[in-house]
Amino acid sequence: QVRLVESGGGLVQAGGSLRLSCASSGLTFTRYTMGWFRQAPGKEREFVAAIPWLGGRTYYADSVQGRFTISRDNSKVTVYLQMNNLKSEDTAVYYCAADTVVVPPREVREYDYWGQGTQVTVSS
Repeated sequence: QVRLVESGGGLVQAGGSLRLSCASSGLTFTRYTMGWFRQAPGKEREFVAAIPWLGGRTYYADSVQGRFTISRDNSKVTVYLQMNNLKSEDTAVYYCAADTVVVPPREVREYDYWGQGTQVTVSS
């Protein structure tokens, strides 16, 4: 059974930082592209960042480019999202997701597995 478990969310002031983690189990981690998505109240789930199987080039939404960094540690079967200079508009539930395609997709429907999400709240 595949499980993705996010952690690291919380309440932070604008300008602050958080590091999210997503630990996986039940899948061959090095064969999966990993992505982060977020969903704010009343809005659709949106792409945030993604990293392919063996790392290398990373992909970001324009809204987080330069502030967020996605990384993965294949030895720990974990993907991370370092979030700096947080803004109130970053407030959302953040989800990690896994997919087997080589080039990381940005569409929700492309991902095979999802975590339960972790809440990030940025106060202004």
